[in-house]
Amino acid sequence: MKAFVTGGAGFIGSNLVDRLLSRGHDVVVYDNLSTGHLSFLDGASKNPKFRFIKGDILDQGILTEAMAGRDFVFHLAANADVRFGLDQPRRDLEQNTIATSNVLEAMRANKVMQIAFSSTGSIYGEAQVIPTPENAPLPIQTSLYGASKMACEGLISAYCEGYGMRGYIFRFVSILGERYTHGHVFDFAQRLSVEPTKLHILGNGRQKKSYLYIQDCLDAIECALENGKDKVNLFNLGTEEYCETNDSAGWICEELKVTPERTYAGGERGWVGDNPFIFLDVKKIRALGWKPKLTIKDAVVATVRYLTANPDILNPKTADKGKGKA
Repeated sequence: MKAFVTGGAGFIGSNLVDRLLSRGHDVVVYDNLSTGHLSFLDGASKNPKFRFIKGDILDQGILTEAMAGRDFVFHLAANADVRFGLDQPRRDLEQNTIATSNVLEAMRANKVMQIAFSSTGSIYGEAQVIPTPENAPLPIQTSLYGASKMACEGLISAYCEGYGMRGYIFRFVSILGERYTHGHVFDFAQRLSVEPTKLHILGNGRQKKSYLYIQDCLDAIECALENGKDKVNLFNLGTEEYCETNDSAGWICEELKVTPERTYAGGERGWVGDNPFIFLDVKKIRALGWKPKLTIKDAVVATVRYLTANPDILNPKTADKGKGKA
């Protein structure tokens, strides 16, 4: 495979790059480094089958040129900041929907016929069916992020139908693990590293969410690519369990050996678009023989251990001061 990975310097992307290289594939990473980290690609950069191109997927010309000679696109680049989407409503449109249109046009220009896309369980909104299967009725969208990803899925499906491409669409729950850089586990660990006696939690702490460890996620993607032969292959990726925010907060505190006073903002939602119960039906991917190796608790603990071992990721300003930098 000659893979092209957008957002390949990010959390999921860089782990995917390592996996692809370990399988002997040739990999080009395309990333503008707005949220990605070049350090995540340190290992990959030593591989002769790896190449990095700094570029923005909103720049159609550079993107199309960079994709030349590739035969499979993994499109992971996106704005993933659900919580603050309403503050800059055009960001999700541009960095998710328009960017995906650009990727598809670059594929068409380069005759690249296969794409794997990182979608989200957020497209189900506040689902009426729990656990939520891939064919569940789609409710009113509750976040601009979810709406933009739903539009991306529509574009990919239409290109597959119109131009004979093959698509693999993955609706993720929240992914945890090494190189994780945003989300509530990161936020809690960061706050507690600065102030271990207090922890403020948005909402009432009873929000129910499912999580998946990064390596389990990559195993599922590999399984889908090996077995999915439809024009558009759609898979939920998650575990067959969920936890409350209070549960994950407890595991984080236990790992950090702190007992903070917890305070709550109140309400069922931490912010507009924070669906109080996300739990995906994963029977479809499980039927192909995949199953996760880590529980949610194990994934949370592994993530906290990674963050505490990498203070430059957890608290970059503090880490810089410790190195004598301004």
